[in-house]
Amino acid sequence: MSFSAFDLRCESQVDPLGCDFALPRLSWKLSAEKGERGTCQSAYRIQAGSLPGLADLWDSEKVQSDQSVFIPWGGPKLLSRQRVYWRVKVWDSGDKPSKKWSDDAFFELGLLKPADWRSAKWIGGPLVGGPHTSIPLPRLSRTFTLSKPIASARLYVTALGVYEASLNGQKVGEAELSPGWTSYFSRVRYQTRDVTKLLHEGENALVAELGDGWAVGHIGWRERGTYAERPKLLALLIVAHPDGSETLVRSDNKWQVSYGPRLAADLLMGEHYDARLPWTSLGAASVFPAPELKLDAQNGPEVKVTEILKPVRKPYRHGGSWIFDLGINLVGRIKLTVKGEAGTTIKLRYAEVLEKGPLATDGPIYTTNLRAAVNTDYYTLSGESSGEVFESKFTFHGFRYVELSGFPGEPTEKTIEGLVLHSECDKTGDFECSDPLINQLQKNIDWGWRGNSLDVPTDCPQRDERLGWTGDAQVFCRTSCFLRETGPFWHKWMGDLRDSQGPNGELPPVAPFFSGALPQDGGAAWADAGVIVPWTIYLAYGDQKILTDNYDLMKRFVNFWISTAKENLRCYPGYEKQGWMGFGDWLALDGSGKTDGGTPKELIATAYLAYSAKLFSKIADVLGKNSDARKYQSVFEKTKAAFLKRYVSPEGFIAPMTQTAGVIALHFELIPESLRPKVAEWVVRDIESRGGKTTCGFVGSSYQPHVLTEVGALGAAETLLFQKGWPSYLYAVTMGATTIWERWDGWTPEKGFQDAGMNSFNHYAYGAVGSWLYEKIAGLDTDEAAPGYKKLILRPRILDGLTHARATLQTPYGAAESHWEKKKKALVWKITVPPNTTARVYLPVQGDQKVTESGKSLDKSVGVHSLSENSLELISGTYEFEIK
Repeated sequence: MSFSAFDLRCESQVDPLGCDFALPRLSWKLSAEKGERGTCQSAYRIQAGSLPGLADLWDSEKVQSDQSVFIPWGGPKLLSRQRVYWRVKVWDSGDKPSKKWSDDAFFELGLLKPADWRSAKWIGGPLVGGPHTSIPLPRLSRTFTLSKPIASARLYVTALGVYEASLNGQKVGEAELSPGWTSYFSRVRYQTRDVTKLLHEGENALVAELGDGWAVGHIGWRERGTYAERPKLLALLIVAHPDGSETLVRSDNKWQVSYGPRLAADLLMGEHYDARLPWTSLGAASVFPAPELKLDAQNGPEVKVTEILKPVRKPYRHGGSWIFDLGINLVGRIKLTVKGEAGTTIKLRYAEVLEKGPLATDGPIYTTNLRAAVNTDYYTLSGESSGEVFESKFTFHGFRYVELSGFPGEPTEKTIEGLVLHSECDKTGDFECSDPLINQLQKNIDWGWRGNSLDVPTDCPQRDERLGWTGDAQVFCRTSCFLRETGPFWHKWMGDLRDSQGPNGELPPVAPFFSGALPQDGGAAWADAGVIVPWTIYLAYGDQKILTDNYDLMKRFVNFWISTAKENLRCYPGYEKQGWMGFGDWLALDGSGKTDGGTPKELIATAYLAYSAKLFSKIADVLGKNSDARKYQSVFEKTKAAFLKRYVSPEGFIAPMTQTAGVIALHFELIPESLRPKVAEWVVRDIESRGGKTTCGFVGSSYQPHVLTEVGALGAAETLLFQKGWPSYLYAVTMGATTIWERWDGWTPEKGFQDAGMNSFNHYAYGAVGSWLYEKIAGLDTDEAAPGYKKLILRPRILDGLTHARATLQTPYGAAESHWEKKKKALVWKITVPPNTTARVYLPVQGDQKVTESGKSLDKSVGVHSLSENSLELISGTYEFEIK
């Protein structure tokens, strides 16, 4: 039996550089031969040292434990810039050690104290734009001489705005739009780059180009300058020499500032570049007082170019322009290759669809839904005889189509390429089945998340918004954890939410939050992200740190809702005179055209008060805070009683009854067991009365298929899934969508485009149905009592309309799989339980069907422990059940 540790990670990351975790947590997976059963760890030993193979920092000795995820650092206190190498040896369930240690991994600390920045200053250029007027973007540079050999070198760098650094003409790192978006009033992240190989003895040149980014440019619907009046840089280069000495290059007044060809660059408006213009020095850089904000290490994924796309067909001409089709509604920018006369200016506009609709193959691009976002780049040629390449640097677009105006000559498919941008999180899960439309839906869900996980979970990537809406985040968070390794991503965003919490405990509708455009209290389902997201990440990864980090935030938030409730009712009648009632069931179709739907806001808010109190009680219990666990369970019970008294009749009728009202009442366990069938029956009847269609908006839709499955109405959930007319999940797919639409009816043949004021074609919220496909249809889920897939729940629901369904997931412990397929006389179900885990398996048996496993009866199959007739307990390994 092969048995050893591999895929070593620190805080879920491979060899993180420049982290600032005070107590880093270490994880690994166990190798096992394919199909091998019972691979389980009984003990581990961690060794950590200043060099590979050494244990001069920490030797845990043999620890009797089956834990292999989030093991806390047990060595001495870590220091700034310290690099730690570590390795693991494991013992199996028979107390037999692995034959060898794992390969060495490492993590390296960043700058843990302000003094570690060695008096580096914030610097920038002299030019300042206005509320609506951009400025040319500065380039800051410094030359320096290294007179000794180089042992290692690190560049610690950040900006108010965004930056791209280079050393000796080579870009430093692969990240884009660094340092990303945080609440710059509170904190900004810095990045650590290993630049050892970019330096040489003699003269060197360090350059940083700055862009407006989120700090200086337009965000949301606001004018420029929300956080800063101009972009600024903070940088420290530390070069270590073999003799133990160091050379420091810090940002200060020794740097030069230049302006040149990049005339403007705004995330919403686009970029203007005149290749004829040289960089012209204006002398020494300006030095600015240090802003009062915290410098945090990156500690998570960065935005990168993750894929390059080519047009799917030849460009076509419309009027005086050329239009390219990249085949997918992506987020990023383009690379333009062109040759022409100096002074020729090319205008590049971007759009998600064509004016004739999403199925059109020609005609002009549709840009009305971009609102005030200009979303346009300009490139003026230098006239280089060999041709030239333009690639915008400090903006991004949401688009499928690119319109080129002013192009010299006739372009080809090679004229442009699409560069896909998003936070680089490892792909972990997939789903496929026998229905091609559902498979395309799954692809759309994934592409929608990729485009909207650009450092913050944005609601849309194309118009003048692109904000981290809390409501969208909480409904989709669970699905994101299946698609990608998103734990560090959500840790970062919860920091944004902590920075954005109001003085009374309110949580806003967007994070990072900026006052003036939106209320401080985000309202029901939006503000509740503060509790739902940490709980979801805990379930998906077994990560208690996200609970402890945000415990005070959650407690203050739930207490705020309690303090503003009246007789345990949240957003009671008259509350609108003193507070925000919330967004309601956003974009529901039961509200006579109202965007907030027909479900009363007070009903939604009271239900969410109960739900958040219940989840917070569970969180307190997990963390051993028993008093809080009891207190907030009591809040749940009291709010539930108030909900029942006000909204639910003795016959189980909710007034007013909407699909969303019934769904959230059932999902949040606000309905007594005796009445649950009646409420569920009403929801099913309403779906049937509408021809098998939903009326739910953002609030109800994410829970609806789960609830229908749990109450035994799988047929109704299947009807909703296979529905092709709008409103439905597959309608947009039939219209050629490659991402999830904001509205069920973003475009219809009868009405054309929906309200251009709010009609995104890349809006991931309705993609939350993905979690139902993975957890309920494929049947791959985690046990709340042993989260992070330490114990799997495997329980597929076999749909009449599918012949097979398969989900795979790279869990913190390794690969899991659930794959069922209908054969002529049997249902075959293949599953993989990762090493060092177990699974509770619910067999989809009907009537007197018989079950065998790999051709053997269940009582003779190795690794199968029967709990009941159709429920089994399995050890790790691969199994194949046949049910007939």
